[in-house]
Amino acid sequence: MANALVPLAQGCEELEAVTVVDLLRRAGIEVVTAGLDEQPVRASRGLVLLPDMTLDRALQQEYDMIVLPGGLPGADHLRDDERIIELLRSMSAAGKYTAAICAAPRVLAQAGLLHGKRATGYPGTLEIDSIPGLDYREAPVVIDGTVITSRGPGTAMDFALTLIELLAGKQRREEVEAGLQRA
Repeated sequence: MANALVPLAQGCEELEAVTVVDLLRRAGIEVVTAGLDEQPVRASRGLVLLPDMTLDRALQQEYDMIVLPGGLPGADHLRDDERIIELLRSMSAAGKYTAAICAAPRVLAQAGLLHGKRATGYPGTLEIDSIPGLDYREAPVVIDGTVITSRGPGTAMDFALTLIELLAGKQRREEVEAGLQRA
């Protein structure tokens, strides 16, 4: 079974975090949520999230994908955490998926993973001119190899369904999507 890590930082965007975790779990993908410390996470709109474990503990296992929720200041906390940056780089080097939505593509940029890539993000959150070779798109979800980016809370469901397709296949995505009554 595929697995994914979703780090949760103080001030993350709850709609993005909860949508990704919920839909991936509906697809039968093992999802671990990890707080940067031992505290409950107060998201950007005040919702309190209880991570499954701390990031330090979560780093003791390997993952097929890491998914970074956006929101501010959550994305900045992820960007400033060396454990996250190192994990992103090692997962990328191993050919594993790195995914980010909203303001979190700036974390991928900090790790050097957007150089020469097609990507998107919440308008104004990426310093486009400072990322060598970035081909910025205004699409809801952009896939470039093992890097997946998305625009924001309104694209969270499309983003999560795309992640399901990458980890579990098109048929599983369609099964989960049908259960959501999207079509």
